Amino acid sequence: MIAETRVTADILVIGGGIAGCFAAIKAKQTGVDVILVDKGYVGKSGQSAYATDFLAFSTDKGHDFDDWMQCINKSSEYVNNRYWTELTIRKSYETYRELLSWGMEFDAENESSLGLFPSMPKGMTKPLVYNPADLSKVLRNQVVKSGVKIFDRVMITELLKQDDRIVGASGISPDSDALSVFSATSTILCVGACGFKPAGFPPLIQLTCDGEAIAYRAGAELGGKEFVDTHFTRIDNPGIIKRRGLDDKLEALMGKETGGSFFDGQFNAHGDAVDIRPPGVSEYWFTYLLREFEAHEGRAPITQGSIHGAQVTGGAALGMSVRKADGLWPANEKCASSVPGLYAAGDSLYTIQNGSAYALLGSSMASSAITGSIAGIAAAEDARTFGALVVSEEEISRAKSLVYAPAQRKGGYSPRWVTQLLQNTMMPYFVSYIKKEDRLQAALSTIMFMGEHLVPRMFAANTHELRLAHEAKNMVLSAEMRLRSALFRTESRGTHYREDYPNRDDTNWLAWTKIVQECGVMKLTKVPIPKEWHPDASEPYEAKYPIRFPGETLP
Repeated sequence: MIAETRVTADILVIGGGIAGCFAAIKAKQTGVDVILVDKGYVGKSGQSAYATDFLAFSTDKGHDFDDWMQCINKSSEYVNNRYWTELTIRKSYETYRELLSWGMEFDAENESSLGLFPSMPKGMTKPLVYNPADLSKVLRNQVVKSGVKIFDRVMITELLKQDDRIVGASGISPDSDALSVFSATSTILCVGACGFKPAGFPPLIQLTCDGEAIAYRAGAELGGKEFVDTHFTRIDNPGIIKRRGLDDKLEALMGKETGGSFFDGQFNAHGDAVDIRPPGVSEYWFTYLLREFEAHEGRAPITQGSIHGAQVTGGAALGMSVRKADGLWPANEKCASSVPGLYAAGDSLYTIQNGSAYALLGSSMASSAITGSIAGIAAAEDARTFGALVVSEEEISRAKSLVYAPAQRKGGYSPRWVTQLLQNTMMPYFVSYIKKEDRLQAALSTIMFMGEHLVPRMFAANTHELRLAHEAKNMVLSAEMRLRSALFRTESRGTHYREDYPNRDDTNWLAWTKIVQECGVMKLTKVPIPKEWHPDASEPYEAKYPIRFPGETLP
């Protein structure tokens, strides 16, 4: 007999990064009862524990909104959702001020010349810099101070649904054999982006596509996953993320004793510079897939210039989309999903505010806080309208059966082996980064076999392996989404490169991709971008798109 722990509240927030903390705090401030559940530790969860930049747009600093938007629209290659882009910019400063009121301290503005254009609008290259450890403390302290109930180390495995409305969720913990059942009138997903546990990007060890998978199974619409994250890492020291407080240790590992730096110039096997600002490209600072292109032409390994030939590799964020291009499709401007009772915020909400590339430095954290606030207030209003809802015993029984199925099996496939097979299928650069139909189809065939044959036969000998089994199940589902999205968009744009379709196709693909389950089958549809957001049709192609992809031909 499996024990149960039952908790009831008006609002259930899943995920304890900056989006989840803001959502929980804002909902609680309206007077409703709120619980916050996280697979790890609230405040130190997801990518929030690693980020260091926070956008703060202010006309007092000489920032010009129109200049910023024009820059972002172009560097996002015109597929950013301008509503969410504008919202992030305009609300960023007041959100920054709120963090200050909670006790957060920021350093001086970032002086590094990062941005998608060599000449950025004034101030865009200088987001505010902070210590992630400080942010973690401030967020958790504010959640506790607000009166929100925290449940750490509980992985949500299934959403609970009744009369077509989400009414909470069920979960498991490595610390207990009991099933946790959280009943709530409104639920907010803030579980971050998605990854396949790559070695080169630590946040993605815990971000295993759980939120989008449980939402998809509950009938929610998701955004397409064709625009990939292109973080890279050092082969000898994968997972290193430099930040304040660890500088001495990391600089030693990265070779400062030899005069080197992690961001020194990179060179291919022929000794040619792999520059982030290629000759002849006057507008963009980064070609997204530059290291992959070099490898594809047989010029790997790529090495750091002054660190005794230390090699670097792309694909460090395997499985993750470019910032804010993962997650649930927003059904309205209040962060609601297509399923009643379910909201999303942060990287769990498909705002695609940065389009096909990370066009606005520091915007990810600002947007997570902003959408978290919006979702928290909207979900609380929704909960007050509906009042208390009771979850049926039949629904709890259904969820329990699914959650503990791997633990009931005496044998089958190890979730670790399934995860390794998934990584081996998706990790090659010629599948996830330099894409082509035949390779994508081959990978999809393997992933479909895994989903249909291996996943239903995974077994778990203990609660830790039970968690791993659910993570593997979710990652396999997300891999199918990524491959189908890559096949669906028959063009190249931003971080999405199709070797068989190397040109941008404005006629057919000034559009977003939407994913939904229909009759048990994954369906992808195209959602046109409003015509008023299209680039100027009279502008030459090479002016609209100054960067060239391999194999691309000018019209």
